[in-house]
Amino acid sequence: MFNWVKTAMLMAGITALFIVVGGVIGGQRGMLIALLIALAMNFFSYWFSDQMVLRMYDAQEVDEHGAPQFYRMIRELSSRAGLPMPRVYLINEDAPNAFATGRNPEHAAVAATTGILRVLSEREMRGVMAHELAHVRHRDILLSTISATMAGAISALANFAMFFGSRDEQGRPSNPVASIAVAILAPIAASLIQMAISRAREFEADRGGAEISGDPTALASALEKIHHYASGRPFATAEANPSTAQMMILNPLSGGQVARLFSTHPATEERVARLMHMARTGRYPV
Repeated sequence: MFNWVKTAMLMAGITALFIVVGGVIGGQRGMLIALLIALAMNFFSYWFSDQMVLRMYDAQEVDEHGAPQFYRMIRELSSRAGLPMPRVYLINEDAPNAFATGRNPEHAAVAATTGILRVLSEREMRGVMAHELAHVRHRDILLSTISATMAGAISALANFAMFFGSRDEQGRPSNPVASIAVAILAPIAASLIQMAISRAREFEADRGGAEISGDPTALASALEKIHHYASGRPFATAEANPSTAQMMILNPLSGGQVARLFSTHPATEERVARLMHMARTGRYPV
């Protein structure tokens, strides 16, 4: 219950930030328009964001004939997790990664790149897809998709404020410093909210995935291997749409220390350490 309350507060925060940016651009009228846009975007995200993200990554749906081993793996893990069978997608991409999307377990989809299938063993892939199914079971996927959509919209609004300036109630240009401040700070604030939403949920999905697969060390090994291989393979679609990075099992974005500071994912070393502790003791550390 506490996680749901915390999540609701964080989503309220990102919606409020959207309204504030609208207010800077157009005063009270801008705030009202931004509120209406935020409500419309949340409605749209609830019903259509999964298809939007899958199209963005040019994901192709597969069945038991198109990818028999991978499809059967998802079916077996879904059964172990007590979940309906999700739709299964492959992304023709060398960078190893995977994600889940959809508004609820009955309308979920899981996707993996062809690169991750080449890099990981079957045992490691079971750990990765169990992690994604844990996101489905915890109902994280809708939140991740909505927050990604909202964060992307906040960045677009902030850029609009930067280039076209803010307006008062009479439509006259107002303080240019405020426009610049919003353009700089709003995307940072949106990223921080996304980070707060995502990091704790990644740990929970690691724990849940290890329970579903029954093999914490497989997921730990997969995370280490993905981290190693992904560093040399840029993920162009994710780089072009950074607000979707939080949906992946491992942060797909390149960057230095500052980028890691604002990463929506915990450090791979910490995730691996927690999973190895679970393998030794049977308990996932809080």
